[in-house]
Amino acid sequence: MHHLKNMDYSCFATFQLRLWVIGAEALDDESEPTLESLLQLLSEQAMQSRHRTDHIQQWRQEGFTIIPKFFSAAELEPIFKDFENLYGHLAPDPEAAYELDKKPLGSVGKIHHKQFQNIDSLPYDASTEMNLLSLHPALIEFASALLGVDSVHLYQSHTWAKFTGEADYDQAHHCDFGNHTLTVPADCPEQRSVDFIVYISDVTDDLGALHYVTKPHSDQILSKGAVTASEADQTALKAVEQSAAGPAGTLVAHSIDTFHRGTNLTRTAGRRFTMTVGYKAAGNDLIGFHTWQSRPERPWEKIFSAASPTQLACLGIPEPGSAYWTERTLALTQARWPSWDLSPWRAAL
Repeated sequence: MHHLKNMDYSCFATFQLRLWVIGAEALDDESEPTLESLLQLLSEQAMQSRHRTDHIQQWRQEGFTIIPKFFSAAELEPIFKDFENLYGHLAPDPEAAYELDKKPLGSVGKIHHKQFQNIDSLPYDASTEMNLLSLHPALIEFASALLGVDSVHLYQSHTWAKFTGEADYDQAHHCDFGNHTLTVPADCPEQRSVDFIVYISDVTDDLGALHYVTKPHSDQILSKGAVTASEADQTALKAVEQSAAGPAGTLVAHSIDTFHRGTNLTRTAGRRFTMTVGYKAAGNDLIGFHTWQSRPERPWEKIFSAASPTQLACLGIPEPGSAYWTERTLALTQARWPSWDLSPWRAAL
């Protein structure tokens, strides 16, 4: 602890408070942690994954796994502010911010375009923290473990802000593969994909938490490996559905062949902020969603100026040492993106 002796007292107090907040979020008991225990906790957290082996097994067997507190309050604070700045003004007026029920009598719900408002894709006109969230090292590590591969690519990243009264968000149970692949999801993990949902705000049942059906249950109701359900199947699926409700910071990981449905926001003046993030194995051309190269006018410099080579590799950018990088390609890339520090790539020539 000798390195703390020369710290300015105000800096030390801020440092200690910051550690206490982190410890309070991580510890289950109500005892006040010591500074030494918090430093040890930070060291352990830095060396530990945010996922466990049972999360991987559950995702592969059931199609869903949910991890509360995957992201800390401190990590999400600037991103929540970004969502408020980007979408807060789009909320319905108070007199209209009540549950909107447009379903026919007896219907579970259906998918329609009004449910898909307030969505934007990477890169975002927002903070560096928001732009790097879908490229967070813990997500990259988790996606690699779920798919059983060493290298993954980010193929989807979009925001989603929902407000009570803006739409009836109740949907029928469905799988997402239809707009992620032109075929169907593969049997082997390395040819599949994983969709993450990051809760930027609390997502309770009255704030439109996803409801899902585990693969063993849908196999029993439909048939083994089924990826479509008729209207007649909806009541049986709804009877065994589970809620993915959780506090801000929760990470939901699901596969694109697991049945789930959006649910309605019923809390007066409610709002639900999430980010959807999709990963696949590098080189898996079966899977796609966003095409990053098609929007060069977007603020990519927010990412290039802050992301690591490993993070950028998830966007398809060759890592240092790749044969792609030459004096010519480096010079032209630097001219195109002046704020991008290309020194790691130059050093590897």
